[in-house]
Amino acid sequence: MEQTLGRAPYGHGSEAMRGERDRRTATVRNAFVVYYVAQAALPVTAVRLVPLP
Repeated sequence: MEQTLGRAPYGHGSEAMRGERDRRTATVRNAFVVYYVAQAALPVTAVRLVPLP
C-alpha cells in the first residue's frame, strides 16, 4: 500500500466512491480497498475475496 496508494492516494486506478472525492476505492494486488483521504489520518480497510472450494 505504501508504494501505491500511500504515495498517490488519488492515483493508481482509484475511483471516487458515491461521488465523494476523498472517499476512494481501488484494487491493489487482488485486494479491494476502500479508504478515505485525510490530512490527519489514513485508515485503510482491505478485503480479499476467496472463492469457496
